Amino acid sequence: MNEVTATETHGQEVRSGERFAFGENWGRFLNVLDEQRIQQAVDSLKEKLAVDNLKGKSFLDIGSGSGLFSLAARRLGAKVLSFDYDPQSVACTKELRRRFFENDGEWDVQTGSVLDINYLRNLGNFDVVYSWGVLHHTGDMWAALANVNTNVAAGGKLFIALYNNQGFPSRVWLRMKKIYNRLPRALKPLFAFLVYFPLECRAFLYLLVLGKPGVYFANIAHYKKNRGMSWWHDKIDWIGGYPFEVSKPEQVFDFYRKLGYSLTALTTCRGELGCNEFVFQRDPKIS
Repeated sequence: MNEVTATETHGQEVRSGERFAFGENWGRFLNVLDEQRIQQAVDSLKEKLAVDNLKGKSFLDIGSGSGLFSLAARRLGAKVLSFDYDPQSVACTKELRRRFFENDGEWDVQTGSVLDINYLRNLGNFDVVYSWGVLHHTGDMWAALANVNTNVAAGGKLFIALYNNQGFPSRVWLRMKKIYNRLPRALKPLFAFLVYFPLECRAFLYLLVLGKPGVYFANIAHYKKNRGMSWWHDKIDWIGGYPFEVSKPEQVFDFYRKLGYSLTALTTCRGELGCNEFVFQRDPKIS
């Protein structure tokens, strides 16, 4: 799929309510991006990948979004290739490259789809393949999970995060996301407020009963420590994030074990709302 076709198809999907405009939300996030957030992203990569740097390594960012983690990988010394299906996300990633690594030959930004296996094959292999909170938004998560195997070098690492399957609550959120994306633009903020207000009140009252109301506000104030992200922009990303699929940790583990991967790091939601994080390493004997 070429860039023009991808842009046209993406635009049609957003207008029909079949896809959330992720890049639009990431564009607003760039307005609050600061050095502290960038450093949190760098530190989270170092921690999860168990490295001090990525010098001499190649890094593929699948669904680069804001471009924050492509930037983090580049700061760690990796040669980076970023791509996204959303044209505004591509623009965000290019903007971060312009701000911090202008005219840099070690950071390429492209438009592409993880569901386009021919596109992936043409990219080649990478030491680290990264796709945090992306593959469950493709519309065909299991195909996407299979496709990313194409780009992981022998002995390379695959770092992904996927929405946790909560059963009934996940089905409720799927319905909420469909409604949000089919609403007129002017009504979307009101709908988000009506959904989140009772949930946030419940969270605050729970902490109030425990005698810790300040924890609620501290969690929001220090949210940037969560991979350098933004509390409100993540809220909008969550309610709007459609297509939407979920999985259980054991399903993902079994899937990649059969492809010759071993699990080197795992962080789960403990059955709650959010993403399960996986770092897999490919068998060096498998090419």
